[in-house]
Amino acid sequence: MLERIHLEILAAINEQGTLTQAADSLNLSQSALSHSIKKLEGLLDTPVWQKEGRNLRLTNAGERILTLANRVLPQFKHTELLLSQIAKGEMGSLRIGMECHPCYQWLLKVIEPFLEKWPNVDIDVKQEFQFGGLGALHSYEIDILVTPDPLFTPKVTFIPVFDYEHRLVVSASHPLASQKSVTPQQLNDEVLFSYPVEPERLDIFSQFLNPAKCTVKKHKTIETTEIMLQMVAAGRGVCALPGWLVDEFAQKMPIKSLRFGEQGIGKQIFLGVRKDEEQIHYLNDFIAQAQNT
Repeated sequence: MLERIHLEILAAINEQGTLTQAADSLNLSQSALSHSIKKLEGLLDTPVWQKEGRNLRLTNAGERILTLANRVLPQFKHTELLLSQIAKGEMGSLRIGMECHPCYQWLLKVIEPFLEKWPNVDIDVKQEFQFGGLGALHSYEIDILVTPDPLFTPKVTFIPVFDYEHRLVVSASHPLASQKSVTPQQLNDEVLFSYPVEPERLDIFSQFLNPAKCTVKKHKTIETTEIMLQMVAAGRGVCALPGWLVDEFAQKMPIKSLRFGEQGIGKQIFLGVRKDEEQIHYLNDFIAQAQNT
């Protein structure tokens, strides 16, 4: 009953807004597009969209079909790309999903030599996922997931890339700067800067403050690493970042890093890949490059 063209039409209508633009984007005539949907509506015995002036609004049935389209169409496109690569001997593209905000600095060092070695492989980096990072990997929105918090599933292999220590960052003039480590209670009066991530996913909360039933005075989010560290260097607050990243910025900024408690917070960066694609040559080479960077 439902065919691929129906999914593509609903996705185009949702993206373009009008029948004319949707038809143009699919290289179809308006009459062919309308006929296809009318036939579907007849089979379903319910409309999938309603006209509002020049625009079209999806009905509840249309929204359900669109949800399916968002999940299935990326898999169609991905499979067609792989088949085309097999037929033509081309490499294709590598779509990298990021669940590690501070890892962009590291990723740049991985991508540069990779691009030189694989000139026919396009790279795209994504951070926003419709169904989350692991969901994006399952639904073929991305090909590899960079994450410090893997969720192990039967269909995905997570490969450890490197270990690091998560550390508290303070201004060089901060009262805590002379210490080697910090206790949860010492952060009660601090303003904490972090990336725009849910607090429950931040290690400083889940592994340090929450177990001690402590919190910070205020929690503010900042999207860029550089601005966050500038705020910390200016004495406006503190933040938590990987030690290797702090060491790089500490060479040019008045900041210091402290261990979370006496034991610290040890972390790993993982690369997640689908198990049915572990033998793709350029994917394996990217993983090897990442492990050596």
